[in-house]
Amino acid sequence: MDSDQELERSDGDASDKASETSCSVFYDEKTTEQRSGPEISSSPPDGGIQAWLQVLSGFLLYFNSWGLVTAFGVFQIFYKSTFIPSSSNSAISWIGTMQGFLLALGSVFAGCVLDRGHPRRLIICGGFFVIFGLMMISLCRTYWQLMLAQGLCIGLGAGQLFIVAVAVLPGWFAKRRAIATGLAATGSSLGGVVYPIIFHKLEPRIGFAWTLRVIGFVALATCLISLTCSRQRTLPPPRPKLVDFTGFREPLFALFAAVSFVGALSLYVPFFYIVEFAKHKGGVNDALAFYMLPILSAGSILGRTLPALAADRFGCLRVLTFTTAASAILAFCWAAVYGEAATIIWSVLYGAFSGAFVSLQTPTVAAVTPDMRFVGGRMGMNNFCFALGILVGNPIAGAIGGAFEHWLGVQVFCGVSLVVSTVLLAVTWFVKEGAGTKK
Repeated sequence: MDSDQELERSDGDASDKASETSCSVFYDEKTTEQRSGPEISSSPPDGGIQAWLQVLSGFLLYFNSWGLVTAFGVFQIFYKSTFIPSSSNSAISWIGTMQGFLLALGSVFAGCVLDRGHPRRLIICGGFFVIFGLMMISLCRTYWQLMLAQGLCIGLGAGQLFIVAVAVLPGWFAKRRAIATGLAATGSSLGGVVYPIIFHKLEPRIGFAWTLRVIGFVALATCLISLTCSRQRTLPPPRPKLVDFTGFREPLFALFAAVSFVGALSLYVPFFYIVEFAKHKGGVNDALAFYMLPILSAGSILGRTLPALAADRFGCLRVLTFTTAASAILAFCWAAVYGEAATIIWSVLYGAFSGAFVSLQTPTVAAVTPDMRFVGGRMGMNNFCFALGILVGNPIAGAIGGAFEHWLGVQVFCGVSLVVSTVLLAVTWFVKEGAGTKK
């Protein structure tokens, strides 16, 4: 069925309506049929059972996309100490980096599929790749096998899940958009808590292979719930482009895309290396050092909800500028952290402030997008810039640290990157205020 022709139909065309129903297994044509054209184009409901079910769906999709990326720190330390000890930290970090890069890059093309009206197709396809990748990791024995299964396969699948999580919500929320997105984004924080603990507790008991299979079954169950709940409210544009670069002609979007790139250079460096730091530099015993990653992820739950509440009142760019500046200060303070108490406090604070950089991306892109029918493509292009930052940043940090005898260089790199991102955010904020756009 030609989705473009279908969505250009008149509301009263019975033959097109019958054709539309034949594809209802893949996306929510049934909901579209129940709504007239004017109702779909009206203001988002900002509440109701269906709207909050989209938040639940987004939460679980974040759990299985960025949640797996933020959990990579536990794999980093396991691969280096046990699984592939001959590989350098920088080389191992490329696995997690590729996973995050392809997650964000894949959302560029997945966003255009979403703009054509197929969120459920993306959940089915993305969920398959994520679960298949987890099962294949359980069979891996070499570095390149891990790169293919964890870096390539999971990365591509997670990108398809992620774009549905972020791009469906703006059609359901306007005034509460930031808090709705923030609540959904806490799924990645919970994934960063749950998946490392599952791995840490089960791997010594049932082995590496079966631990990954258990994680795969958890991902399967949560993806099925998302598939059941997901509904797209806004009609797609008449002929969405496969890749839409037109947003870069607009100063606001172009500036914010630059913010995403520069911030992503260092945002996830602590998530990749906090366990290594705690064990070898932070003065934390081995048993507690592992839990620094779940603590860091738990802190980001606060960072994805409280700033979102503030953003609905004060504006996304104002709040994001403040939280990114705080993250930059904390990155420089990382150099002075030593001892268990200090490492725990720093992890909670960095997780809290850096979490806003992720949760406020979606409402900010939506705020600078004039037509919500194109928001999937715009978010995809912004994620592409974010992906480039991830691709470059983590390996640079690994190369600077070497065998992690030079932590100061890694910490300064994080701080400088976040300072530049803060400056660009301030410029974006002033440009938006000057243009007279709200929040």
